[in-house]
Amino acid sequence: MKKAVILLSFLAVVACKKNPEKFVNDKADSTKPAQTGNRQQTSVSVDKETALKAANEGVLQALKDKNYKRFADFIHPEKGVRFSMYAFVSPEGDKLFSKSDFIKYQPTKTIFTWGALDGSGDLYKSTITDYLIKWVYSKDFATGQVSINEFQGKGNSMNNLKEIYPKADFTENFVKGSESNPEMDWKCLRLVFEQYQGKYYLIGVVNDQWTI
Repeated sequence: MKKAVILLSFLAVVACKKNPEKFVNDKADSTKPAQTGNRQQTSVSVDKETALKAANEGVLQALKDKNYKRFADFIHPEKGVRFSMYAFVSPEGDKLFSKSDFIKYQPTKTIFTWGALDGSGDLYKSTITDYLIKWVYSKDFATGQVSINEFQGKGNSMNNLKEIYPKADFTENFVKGSESNPEMDWKCLRLVFEQYQGKYYLIGVVNDQWTI
């Protein structure tokens, strides 16, 4: 019995020396599950980007069409949506609406204070509808350059979006400035999304532009 075991071991060593590629390939095969995992991660990343772009386009189209019932469908069911006039997000000062409050007050003439205008410091007061038309969608952002989790517009006001929304994803819709004004009159609209029950919902609407 011992002789048989010794003989088999000897034959295995000889085979290894004659055909080492076979053993290298056998070892390489063991890494295939890891490669498959990488492909799955890439697929998840692509799916996430597709979902965020779809949500971004849906919100922009609702704003462009002034379809605020459709816009309300994108508001996070539990966290609501916060509106920030400029790049600096102020959890205490910015206007936050639950989905139900947005639906309740949007059709009305109720005046809200949205923040202070840069430069003058005057309070910006308007109805929800006027704010969405005159401030949030002041440019045709549906035609802008879209990026995901990356900033294109960089002004002189502090941008703390990632600090306030550390676990969220955002899109930026950038409209570049005019050549006649050395492209200083650029504007962008950032939409902040967070997943809830497998779907991306809007939790933040952040406007940005070059400030005085």
